[in-house]
Amino acid sequence: MRLSHAGASDVGRKRTHNEDAFLLLPEEQLWCVADGMGGHASGEVAARIAVEEMAEFFRLTGRDDEATWPYKLDPARTPDENRLLTGIKLANLRIHERAQVDPRLHGMGTTIVAAAFPRDARTVLVGHVGDSRAYLARQGGIRQLTEDHSLLNDYRKTRALSPEEIQAFPHKNVIVRALGMKPQVEIDVVREELVAGDVLLLCSDGLSGMVPDERIAEIVRGSHGDLRRAAGALVDAANAAGGVDNVTCVLVQALD
Repeated sequence: MRLSHAGASDVGRKRTHNEDAFLLLPEEQLWCVADGMGGHASGEVAARIAVEEMAEFFRLTGRDDEATWPYKLDPARTPDENRLLTGIKLANLRIHERAQVDPRLHGMGTTIVAAAFPRDARTVLVGHVGDSRAYLARQGGIRQLTEDHSLLNDYRKTRALSPEEIQAFPHKNVIVRALGMKPQVEIDVVREELVAGDVLLLCSDGLSGMVPDERIAEIVRGSHGDLRRAAGALVDAANAAGGVDNVTCVLVQALD
């Protein structure tokens, strides 16, 4: 299975600096989006550490079969799942450690959504923490693969909310899981079978919170496989809707 990809990030129309980061690492078939949080630009530091640690771990384990892994492998998981989980765990630990030794970075954290494509299978593994999302666009439609780790999503599990109630929810942007908050972190992993033409979209909530899923699907569909064009159009759509947050997206398409 061949993969094509593109990514884009923008500060948006309301923020003064960009606390998002993304990773394109096609040689290891890894793509990531991180959305940092914390005052005085520390969210930017957390997001950068997350993607840099993921890249370093995947490069190391990709070229050295004898590399020492920092965590015990889960026997219930496949090697590829363990690799993805370990990379995210390591990123979490590095962010937490950095925040403990630098008072200026105390309390920093970041979301992450990471997609790894095993080389011997037509599947994608998605690991995530926080409210950055993964979508699968197929045959003109779109489906969210991840579940937001947010206060709003937890609240919606207990009661039905109208679109107006969701919009007015007072703590809509509060997340209940993030990298860097504690030495350990709970990570969700999903595996999805792919068919030729599928497009995986990873994004920060600066996109998903501003642009409805149906519009996202329309933009991806209208790009006709031009992922760079799609990435730019998605960023433009978020900014046109107000651009209240940084907006970042990464697209990966499965090809025959």
